[in-house]
Amino acid sequence: MLNKKYSIGIDFGTKSGRAVLVDVDNGKELATSVYKYPNGVIDEYLPLENESIKLSTDWALQDPNDYLEVIYTTVPEVIQKAAISPESIIGLGIDFTACTMLPIDKSGEPLCNDKKFRNRPNAWVKLWKHHAAQPYANKLNEVAKQRGEDFLERYGGKISSEWMFPKIWQTLDQAPDIYKATDRFIEATDWVIMKLTGQEKRNISTTGYKAIWSKDNGYPDKDFFKSLDPRLENVVKEKLTTDIYALGEKAGNLKEELAKKINLRPDVAVAVANVDSFVSVPAVTVSKPGKMVMVMGTSICHMVIDEKEKFVPGMTGVIKDGILLGYYGYEAGQSAVGDIFEWYIREGIPSYFKKEAKDDNKNVYDYLEEKAAKLRPGESGLLALDWWNGNRSVLVDADLTGMILGLHLNSKPGEIYRALIEATAYGTNMIIKTFEENGINIDELYACGGLAKKNETLMQIYADVTNKPIKIAASQQTPALGAAMHGAVAAGSKNGGYNDINEAIKNMAHLMAKEYHPILENVEIYRDLYSEYEKLYDYFGRGENNVMKRLKKIKQNYE
Repeated sequence: MLNKKYSIGIDFGTKSGRAVLVDVDNGKELATSVYKYPNGVIDEYLPLENESIKLSTDWALQDPNDYLEVIYTTVPEVIQKAAISPESIIGLGIDFTACTMLPIDKSGEPLCNDKKFRNRPNAWVKLWKHHAAQPYANKLNEVAKQRGEDFLERYGGKISSEWMFPKIWQTLDQAPDIYKATDRFIEATDWVIMKLTGQEKRNISTTGYKAIWSKDNGYPDKDFFKSLDPRLENVVKEKLTTDIYALGEKAGNLKEELAKKINLRPDVAVAVANVDSFVSVPAVTVSKPGKMVMVMGTSICHMVIDEKEKFVPGMTGVIKDGILLGYYGYEAGQSAVGDIFEWYIREGIPSYFKKEAKDDNKNVYDYLEEKAAKLRPGESGLLALDWWNGNRSVLVDADLTGMILGLHLNSKPGEIYRALIEATAYGTNMIIKTFEENGINIDELYACGGLAKKNETLMQIYADVTNKPIKIAASQQTPALGAAMHGAVAAGSKNGGYNDINEAIKNMAHLMAKEYHPILENVEIYRDLYSEYEKLYDYFGRGENNVMKRLKKIKQNYE
């Protein structure tokens, strides 16, 4: 035990942060600690004591102080739970949702902590699912197309409202004084690394996928930004940085004061930051092309690596070395999955159904799954579009909304729930087919996250709809494990870690024995149902009928 070495990974999710302490030799997870953000997702009112500042539709903010509390709480707790000596911890890595960005001052402090700006929404963290920058994304895409900007191809033809520059532009346009006071706009994941080490080391993943940067071309030139808004001409030089660092690199060591606060040695190696979805790829054993990794939670992120670069419509990016060194990393995603199920349980379940679940000693989720599992494909007569939070891939349109078709007076909760699951599976299938039609082969699926672990019915439906086998990560906290793996790489073999991520994959990543395989008769039925989904997808999503956007505009008139 004296020679054992450990690494800590911290996964900053949408609603909470979680740390895992991992044995570097074999990937065994000795302890986990979860800290729920006190302010959660801020999408209605700013959390102020003496004021009531209401947010408009599509805003999604967070409090950066919640992230620091994750570190202060979870790291000491996993050390205590594991009952190991802090001296044996060699590395620490983190991952984050992205693009989650914030404005900071020259000292690195968030502007929302400044009393002058605390009651101003644009001074807060803009969470990944902040969609209020959609008009700026629309204009950016329009100008980029007019100018023939090459970078659009790398991002499937559109830049998302979820990304860095639409959010920066929104701040400039709506709050120029905040923009002026901002020394740097920074991804939350890089900001946390700065707080841990005192070093600003921006990572290749968030910069490449969310900030229109590539290893070959850097950022778009300043003439492009000037064409968007003259005030943005020097945005890269004035508000960002061109120093970008590779995954697995060491960002620095822990600051001495912080190390003491969280019961670690100051010489613990801290890895360059990562993204929750990308860091999951090595944590589910994937190191070669032909495999798609699905991180399944409130949303789904879909990752693929390949030896060749292809421009795939509607993908959220392709970046060399952006996921694994030596490969082009592709990202796609669905903006709402678990969020849809949570919405339905919160807003749509009748009281009699909740009572039945309680009488049967089951929670509502388990009771719903039980009812949904008894249904055959197509038995409900329902079909849904999974756009409750817009469409990330392949339409890249945050203004689209959800739909359920075929409801009747006898529609039951289990039927509606299954239709919502099927809709999200169809959305994933649309992404897979788009990849395959554009030269990126996908033979099998790998899944991790809460949904993959908890919902067997959902996973079987995904296997049937996609007609592909699905393997499941063994880890309960896959992104955190991936972050810990990068922490071990940052520490290096001389300190008991690894020289590269492939060595870490061989030793630290594992899969469950359980796999899901397509059921042939279900595959055939879902093929027909998917074709109907595809027709609705095109009709409502590609401009033939923009009723969803018109309804949204009418709604906004009342705000």
